[in-house]
Amino acid sequence: METISPEAGAGAPRGLKGVVVTDTALGDVRGTEGFYHYRQYSAVELARTRTFEDVWHLMLHGTLPGPAERAAFGERTAALRHLPAEVAAALPAIARAGAVSGPLAGLRTALSLLGAASGFRPLYDTGPDGRRDDALAACAAVPTLLTALHRLGRGEEPIAPRDDLPYAANYLWMLDGSEPDPIRVRAVEHYLISTVDHGFNASTFTARVIASTGADLAACLVGAVGAFSGPLHGGAPSRALDTLDAIGTPERIDPWIRERVLAGDRIMGFGHPVYRTEDPRSRMLRSIAEEFGGPLVEFAVQVEERVEAILAELKPGRELHTNVEFYAGVVMELCAIPREMFTPTFAAARAVGWSANILEQAEDSKIIRPAARYIGPPPAQPVPAA
Repeated sequence: METISPEAGAGAPRGLKGVVVTDTALGDVRGTEGFYHYRQYSAVELARTRTFEDVWHLMLHGTLPGPAERAAFGERTAALRHLPAEVAAALPAIARAGAVSGPLAGLRTALSLLGAASGFRPLYDTGPDGRRDDALAACAAVPTLLTALHRLGRGEEPIAPRDDLPYAANYLWMLDGSEPDPIRVRAVEHYLISTVDHGFNASTFTARVIASTGADLAACLVGAVGAFSGPLHGGAPSRALDTLDAIGTPERIDPWIRERVLAGDRIMGFGHPVYRTEDPRSRMLRSIAEEFGGPLVEFAVQVEERVEAILAELKPGRELHTNVEFYAGVVMELCAIPREMFTPTFAAARAVGWSANILEQAEDSKIIRPAARYIGPPPAQPVPAA
């Protein structure tokens, strides 16, 4: 990374907020409107009306499939769920090594191995069809890798994928081996579709930076997973649910929240760097949770109402609402997904968005190489004698 002198100006804002770095046809987040889209379609409407495979096809091929295309795409991606023998054989050791850090950390190693075993070539040396083939293979394998690492970490044998099940149902099948309940499947599918892509977030940007170097697709995904694993990015769904557990009862909501806000702590599941209105993903997932009903949902709604009221009182002028993580945690809990798999489930969806961005970036041969402003001691100073 190049450096520029302080005299060159203030440079970019912290975190590159608002800095436009490229053009994209994949979608956008309009934060002041509370709206986001995949290509030309509302992401929320897609989640309500289409299957995960439909949206996957849209992101990678640019169109929503017709009936024949849908069937062919489903068959092709289902066949790619099965892991190369070399990768499957290595998963027990990866799971043992990641016993503390969990499946998402193991996914970094497993994806790298998958790319090597599958013969992924550098994007720079591969044409559009070959890149897309690698993207399909990687995205199809991610749920298989995650569920296998999860089960191995618990001392259980992995469950082989089923070719007769669609993406979301197969994911639930590989988690516990029980026949997926249609209501749970559709709820999880809503969540997966709603989290496929979301603008130039940290992990997507990381994937595109690596893609700009011409590296292979697995390397780009490994970098994206690394960025995604941070608690300020993808690592929040289970933490948001932990907040509900910590509060415990309705009478503790106000004192617990006030104490945290006055201490300067972040309330996990609230606030978003882009949205200045309610997160549309949260709105949709709340409606799904309310269809399930029950004490957890009722309590979550109470907490949401009181947190927003207290934040409005203590931080006037700031629009702080629930983000996708808050009700995502509730929905996944209701669907019996283990908490340690909340963020990996998020990653299973986002891999499709990362791959679409990687393919788009690969069309531009210009490497991403920004500059930094040097603020250290003035050079050149004499080097002290040893």
